[in-house]
Order: sequence, then structure tokens, then C-alpha cells
Amino acid sequence: MAAPMNTCKHLIGTLTRIRKPKPINVCFIRKYKTGGEFLYSVQDPLLNSHWLSQNKTGQELKKFYKNASIVQNQGWFEVNLDQRKLRTPTGNLFQVPSEPLALAIATEWNSQKETIKRQAMHLTTLSNTVLDNPMQRSRGDIVRGVLHFLETDTILYRSTEPQEFLELQKQEWDPVLKWFRSSYQVELDSTTSLMPPEIPEKTEEVITRRVNSLNDWALVGFQYGVENLKSIILMLAITDKRLTVEKAVQLARLETLYQTKIWGNVQWHHDVDIYQLQSRVAAAALFVHWCSNDMATTHKTTYSNQT
Repeated sequence: MAAPMNTCKHLIGTLTRIRKPKPINVCFIRKYKTGGEFLYSVQDPLLNSHWLSQNKTGQELKKFYKNASIVQNQGWFEVNLDQRKLRTPTGNLFQVPSEPLALAIATEWNSQKETIKRQAMHLTTLSNTVLDNPMQRSRGDIVRGVLHFLETDTILYRSTEPQEFLELQKQEWDPVLKWFRSSYQVELDSTTSLMPPEIPEKTEEVITRRVNSLNDWALVGFQYGVENLKSIILMLAITDKRLTVEKAVQLARLETLYQTKIWGNVQWHHDVDIYQLQSRVAAAALFVHWCSNDMATTHKTTYSNQT
């Protein structure tokens, strides 16, 4: 187990820089696209009280365990914090469908120092989202949300001024759009208008089938990547191994990069934004890969139960 764990520590490094024990359920704050904020409680009343008092002052939750490990149970992979089973914000048993994902999540927990940086634990948060389905969304809801980005895709909207930026957009975005058309045998044009481009019916059908081919777990990760990049095309290019995460993030932030080249970089601010976005998108890409049908055991989820 040591060798895989060390490998996962390296991967996660790119994403983030005597009484009977009581079961503990870990807290997270998860902001969704709607702007809503959800505060999850803890099963242990002492820890719950401690978390609530710290959250009001904006402080981090203190680390309360020494080691995170994984165990296989009936086709699932669970995460233990010391001898306690990790649970989701609503109290469900925390379990994921693939060993690499479980190892990476255990590494997220082992990477925490004195306090728990919840905002940087993207794989844990994505898993909690699948297991709890806090927004009570169906697969259809998620697929429709993803497809919405097809008509608002970042690389489809072109600025005509200044001329230098227009040429930069053509140079950087056109090859990806050309790949997308060729790879999926669809038609899709960019626009310089504020109005959404016309999406041919066949194009929508093809991309709908592609998104629907993802299982429930991979679908949630894919959605997370699309929402962060503001582009379904760029996320497909990542999952199809056409682009690296770093390149996709660069393309998603092309206008910002151009502006900072002209007007200068705000010290630390822009670099931090880039690294945080890379971390989120990398987590989404890994989540999709590790939860894909050839990597994970197939399990029914709450998304499958929604109508």
C-alpha cells in the first residue's frame, strides 16, 4: 500500500500545495452555481459545537485525527480517519467506487496540517456531492446544466477589438474548435455577437450522448470541470486527452492573460487565481478518470433514483 500512497501524495501535491471513539462526520461548505451556501454539521456534538464557533469567526477546523487510510468493503472503498469511518455531511458512509480515488482522498486528508483546509479538498467535496446529492438533482438536471454551457462556451465568443486580441483568439482557440468539430463530427461556429450562437440539432444530440455516456460519479466531476472552465469544449478536450489541464486553463483565461500582458499583473493575485483554477480542474479531470466505467465498480447513486 505504501507505493500507491506515495504516488497519490505526488498527484495531490499538484492540486494543493480512554473513551470509546464516537463516529465523526466532517463539515464542509460547498458553494453551488446558484450562489447558495450549505453548512454541514458533525455527528459528534462536541466537535459540532467547536466547528460552529470556529466557523462564525472564519477560522479553520482544527485537525482531529492522525492518519487517514482506506479499506475495501463490498466493492466500495472507504476512508478511515484513525479508527473512525469517514462520513458525508449528511451522515452517509463515505465510500467511493475506485481504489485510486480512495487513495487520493486519503492523501488529501493526510496532507492537512494543523487545520483542515476544506476549500482545497476537491476530491472529497466531489465525492460528498455524489453521495449526498444535496440539491436533489437528477441525471437529467445535471446533463441539461452541462449542455447549457455549449451555447455559452468561452471559446465560441470572440472580441473584435483590439485586433491583436482577435488574432490571439484565432491562434489559440481555433485549433481546439477545429478538433472538436472533427472529433465529434459536428458543426459549431464562433460568434462576435452578444447573442448565443446557433447550436445545430445534430450537434446537441451528439454531445448529449457523449455526456450521458458518463456514469453518475464521472458526470458530477465533468460538470465541476465545465463550470470552472466555463467551457464544455475545453473539458472534453481534457477528458479526451487532447489538452493538458494547464493548457485548458490558459485558454479559458485567455482574455485575462492578454489584459495582464497589456496592463500588468497584480502581484500574487493573478498567479493564485491560476493555480487555484488549475487545482479545481485537475481534480475534476482525475475524478472523471478514476470514476469512469473501466476504472470503477458500478454502483447505483442517489442521482439514479431521482426522476
